[in-house]
Amino acid sequence: MTTPERTFQVLDPQVWEILRSSHAAYQSGTSPVYDEVLTEVAEKIRATASIGKADIGALLFWKRLRADTTWVRELMTRPDQDVRAVTAKAVAAVNDQSLTVPEAASAGRGELSSLPGFKTGDALASALLLAAAPGRMAVYDDRAQAGLETLGLSLSAARGRYGRYMELVEDLRTTANMHGHAWTARDVDTALFWLGGPSKTQSGGEAHPAATDREDEG
Repeated sequence: MTTPERTFQVLDPQVWEILRSSHAAYQSGTSPVYDEVLTEVAEKIRATASIGKADIGALLFWKRLRADTTWVRELMTRPDQDVRAVTAKAVAAVNDQSLTVPEAASAGRGELSSLPGFKTGDALASALLLAAAPGRMAVYDDRAQAGLETLGLSLSAARGRYGRYMELVEDLRTTANMHGHAWTARDVDTALFWLGGPSKTQSGGEAHPAATDREDEG
């Protein structure tokens, strides 16, 4: 039985202009080399078709999340081959072209849930999935959530949030394309990040879509 196609929500022109301006501000206000870590990890994942503990550590660093947590200690006690056995399924899921982007996002997020730190919370999980499928996935965090709310879009914290988030991201990407902008899902998440918070961190450093430590990882 095939899944019925969704009807995309298209933003009205004024709301689209807010998102477009936010994307432009992000591009002019952030370093073009910040994502080098993400790019390097993505290349490793493409070569190995899995995500190892060192890759997760690099993405934790890129995302600027805390590492002095119980789940990190638990993850470190697992053999890397066991971690890769789990993440390989997530990598395959998000790259499965027979699935829509939201379906692939939901499937990939579900595969990660058995790992320590990935049962709840989508911040780091979404970073892993983005690195696994840079052309399809996007980062979710508190500021993306705030950006959606600024646009008048609702996203609950109920189970399956990342799949629903990617539905909204696809809607926004489609809106951008309708206005002549060939955005990726990543373009959408950076626009939402910038829209969802101050343009500078409290320390005065450069803001970035990885710069949130408020997302709870269970």
